[in-house]
Amino acid sequence: MAFADNDTAQLDRKAATALVAKWLDLWNGDTAIAEEIISDDNRVHAAMFDGGDGSAVGGISGMVSLVSQMRSLMSDLDFSVEVGPIVDGDHVVVRWVATGHYGGGVPGAGAAVGTEVTFHGTDILRVSGDKVVEYWLNADTMDLMTQLQVGAG
Repeated sequence: MAFADNDTAQLDRKAATALVAKWLDLWNGDTAIAEEIISDDNRVHAAMFDGGDGSAVGGISGMVSLVSQMRSLMSDLDFSVEVGPIVDGDHVVVRWVATGHYGGGVPGAGAAVGTEVTFHGTDILRVSGDKVVEYWLNADTMDLMTQLQVGAG
């Protein structure tokens, strides 16, 4: 891929598209690809279900755990890109949609196991040396929790 190691270089769109395809593969359950696209130093910025900010999720194993945790709630979860990739310097942005069937496990959820859910989000990836070194996740968790009927009752 044609990514640069400094912050001033522009990512090549073809390389960014290839990275996003692998990123989707990761989120669609191919965790073996993580070592190929995630830096050992990867940092995550996200509002987590447990109230954390994502700073505890780091490196390759942290990303694999994050993906596995999400997929444990919906094993048939399927991510696809709605917009992007948008390339700006060493950043790649994608707007995604995820669909799947709830498998249980969210505290306080009133939705029946098997309930179909669809939710959206935006990922911002900072890339260096062909790997994701920083990841910002902005998902519509409120929409997801509403569909899972968390707190309903």
